Amino acid sequence: MASQHSSKKVIYAALLGNLLIAITKLAAAAWTGSSAMLSEGIHSLVDTGNEVLLLYGLHRAARPPDVTRPFGYGREIYFWTFIVALLVFALGAGVSFYEGIVHMRDPEPMESPIVNYVVIGLSLVFEGGSWWFALKEFRRAKGSLGYFRAVHESKDPTTFTVLFEDSAALLGLLIALIGISAAQTFDRPELDGLASIGIGLVLAATAFVLARETKGLLMGEAAHPDVQASILSIAQADPAVERANGVLTVHMGPQQVVAALSADFEDDLTTADIEACVKRIETQVKASHPEITTLFIKPQNTGTYRKRQQALEEPVRIRNE
Repeated sequence: MASQHSSKKVIYAALLGNLLIAITKLAAAAWTGSSAMLSEGIHSLVDTGNEVLLLYGLHRAARPPDVTRPFGYGREIYFWTFIVALLVFALGAGVSFYEGIVHMRDPEPMESPIVNYVVIGLSLVFEGGSWWFALKEFRRAKGSLGYFRAVHESKDPTTFTVLFEDSAALLGLLIALIGISAAQTFDRPELDGLASIGIGLVLAATAFVLARETKGLLMGEAAHPDVQASILSIAQADPAVERANGVLTVHMGPQQVVAALSADFEDDLTTADIEACVKRIETQVKASHPEITTLFIKPQNTGTYRKRQQALEEPVRIRNE
């Protein structure tokens, strides 16, 4: 729950900043006729809608399990994050490309370019504040991991989605500033349209990275290896377990993990003994890892488990040859 609260704070900060910036940019674009400023306004407007979708996804993902969704609704946040990536590409990048090409084919000089400079300056301040807030939360969540590895291993896409959006927004503002100043300096209004295309490229790259990372979460990623090792250690330490063979895990949400443990029990145990052992393991695992909402324990001898693992690993071996 603490992780979700932090995610909401980041999203609310980005939502407020993007809404104010979008209104300012669109007003400046209407006044000056700048293509790059119009692209930036649409970009901020799309980002505002994206934050609303992320908040909606968090709300849907928090619903408790029911008969139709026995493992809960946690993956809703992954779905809505994927939709955000599509919107960044289709609306943000698509409109920027279109506007840039139109402006380059039929360039029109800007009016009152000083307005654009003022808006870009204010936007850099507001966007920078939102970006710094998102970066601090991401640093806190990633711990000692590097940035790229932390994004790849993260099971909560909301924080790095906002960070990516804000980073793309800052880079887009710099491109807009270069394009507008170049268009004014060299009296070449088509350079303003070229800047719009540059902003579209930035948004397309951002959308690609977001979609790629969210795809893995939608398909179902395993819990961190340390969590899996901990489950096996807890099971192996129980006196009724002869051998903890292995564990399969899958994230159903950022803080919702389903785990299946294969264990070889001592041969002389009664059914009541095995039931008591299962209860002990479940209690200890969930106490150590609250994110594990469901734990299945399957009695299975070591030989049977190894044959099953070999059958699973065979397609991977063939693909790698």
